[in-house]
Amino acid sequence: MKLQKLCYYSQAWSLVWDEQSLFDERIEAWANGPVVRALYAQHRGQFTVHDWPTGDPAHLSPDQRATIDAVIDAYAKLTAQQLSDLTHSERPWMEARAGVAPTERSEAEITPESMKSFYASLASRNDTESV
Repeated sequence: MKLQKLCYYSQAWSLVWDEQSLFDERIEAWANGPVVRALYAQHRGQFTVHDWPTGDPAHLSPDQRATIDAVIDAYAKLTAQQLSDLTHSERPWMEARAGVAPTERSEAEITPESMKSFYASLASRNDTESV
């Protein structure tokens, strides 16, 4: 669950800071928070991921690496449950889950547009507060 949330936040902040997606797969608003179905399929049933058969970090741009590093610095200290709770309190997940019962299954997409809009507003607010 933690891997899913870190991927979600990496995608969200990439949309804001780098103005591009890190990956093309859609993010769905599952009951436990945002999930990339393709990623879930790769690590389903694993509580700790020790080996990753696909992907190559050498293909990341310096900006992408910086974004992922910043997300890990900010969010990795939180537990999987804390990350799930955090996503549940934020507009993109709540809007995608509108009308769906808390434990009900959903394949509703958390759109890149909703993510960018919400996290850009957080970044803007933080910039204003630090002045």
